[in-house]
Amino acid sequence: MIKVGIIGGAGYTAGELIRILLNHPQAEIGFVQSSSNGGNLLSDVHTDLLGDTNIRFVTEVDYSLIDVAFFCMGHGKSKEFFQKNSLPENVKIIDLSHDFRIKHEGNDFVYGLPELNRESICKSSKIANPGCFATGIQLAILPLAAAGLIKDELHVNAITGSTGAGQSPGETSHFSWRNNNVSVYKAFGHQHLGEIRQSLKQLQPDFNFDINFIPVRGNHTRGIFASVYTKFDGSLEEAVQLYQDYYESHPFVFVSKSNPDLKQVVNTNKAIVYLEKHGNKLMILSVTDNLLKGASGQAVQNMNLMFGLEEMMGLGLKAVAF
Repeated sequence: MIKVGIIGGAGYTAGELIRILLNHPQAEIGFVQSSSNGGNLLSDVHTDLLGDTNIRFVTEVDYSLIDVAFFCMGHGKSKEFFQKNSLPENVKIIDLSHDFRIKHEGNDFVYGLPELNRESICKSSKIANPGCFATGIQLAILPLAAAGLIKDELHVNAITGSTGAGQSPGETSHFSWRNNNVSVYKAFGHQHLGEIRQSLKQLQPDFNFDINFIPVRGNHTRGIFASVYTKFDGSLEEAVQLYQDYYESHPFVFVSKSNPDLKQVVNTNKAIVYLEKHGNKLMILSVTDNLLKGASGQAVQNMNLMFGLEEMMGLGLKAVAF
């Protein structure tokens, strides 16, 4: 049985993580830390857990009691934590912030996209879990990069639910603003572009094209719908075969024969990709749940790989819809 600790347990991603782990046949939660909720029941914050667990948040933790720690703190907080603290060498780390996704000298975290780095994840003790937009967009284009077939700039439009902004209320996340509303933000400069480009260059070292990314705030609560297009000289049939071959061994990604919709993946760890050819352009649609395949579900998928478990274990659970 894998003993699990969660650092930063009050947010949306931590809530999803707790729900999955409570139902995981080979995992047991040792502690859930929260600096602001110490002593409170998990169900006081994640109210849908009422009746599911009597675990309480703690402020002080004992790392000797766990095998793996999930870090669900805000961006920048994980790096700050590791500068001030050290964990026992036998404790594996899965970080859900963006702090360690970009490789640089001294960063020994493996980028935790199983469809890209499964073998490295299996051997690693430190995983940087990918961003939600980055996951969906990369799943749309990895097969092209693996075949060296990205020959022009990429055009990306992707819409995300309000849970992607985190649990803390903000000007663009509260209901009265978000409901019945759509807006663009961080056009051409979203923080996930760095990890997307890094992955593409890993597969296709000569990749040096623009990624024209327009992120959109949607009026729904969860799920990412990404549309990507680029020039492609081959036929649609060749592209579909390329994608089917690439994802054949990856159990959570499905190449659809019909145009997908967001509800097919919400509350699951699935990703669906769909292709169409329009003239010399290949369009790829990718749909994922930002809190599961884009965050906590993928984190558990990584945990399974790190501990030699079946990759899909514990991930048949459907989460509560916000």
